[in-house]
Amino acid sequence: MRILLWHVHGSWTDAFVRGRHEYLLPVLPEGGPWGLGRAGRPWPGSVQQVPLAELDADSVDAVVLQRPEEIEAVHQALGRRPGVDLPAVYLEHNTPKGNFPFTRHPLADQDSIPLVHVTHFNKLAWDNGSAPALVIEHGIPDPGPLYTGELPELAVVVNEPVRRGRVTGTDLLPAFAAVAPLHVFGMKTEGLLAASGFDDARLHVRGDLKPQELHRELARCRVYVHPMRWTSLGLSLLEAMHVGMPVLALATTEAPRAVPP
Repeated sequence: MRILLWHVHGSWTDAFVRGRHEYLLPVLPEGGPWGLGRAGRPWPGSVQQVPLAELDADSVDAVVLQRPEEIEAVHQALGRRPGVDLPAVYLEHNTPKGNFPFTRHPLADQDSIPLVHVTHFNKLAWDNGSAPALVIEHGIPDPGPLYTGELPELAVVVNEPVRRGRVTGTDLLPAFAAVAPLHVFGMKTEGLLAASGFDDARLHVRGDLKPQELHRELARCRVYVHPMRWTSLGLSLLEAMHVGMPVLALATTEAPRAVPP
């Protein structure tokens, strides 16, 4: 089966594309949210990056939608409507924003495209309306038991901690840093030191590492800290447990279900 999907959530895609199908990822010369393609990831040869304009109606057997705008983008590119004459599912990665618990999902008022949530909390939190909704939980490729804990620092993985603030528990980091120095990994972490007023002896910004390097560096730290208040389920929490790290997580959203008692 030839499955069309955009590279929206790299860690989720990392697991999804290891199936037995052919995966078509739109690519643009400038990259960006509508054209990342493989983005240099070491994915199997069954993952192809293709300009969307080069696809035709017969190029795709199904589409995994992840943003409402993709429905019209697929229709314009292929001349086929997701959920009408092209099999489709809509994958919801995120918790609802805005006036929770009254946030209605963009696909709530239709019944032709199944709405797939990556956590049970997401399905519960969103108002799915009459849409057929189900849960297919997150998966990750197992990085293996890499844990050494040789460094006394705590590890945190968070993307865009300055912009996302309380959502990702960025405001809680000083309390953890008072206990032990932090190594912070993730995308757009560069401004964290200046924005937070941290003592640079207590906060080491490590940036956005490739997955294999990230796993190795995480495993060297003593404990993984998961300070997220309102995210679906950061896959770094699962990765930390898989490398064998002790983890400390806020008991919010899906984390209590993900961390064994």
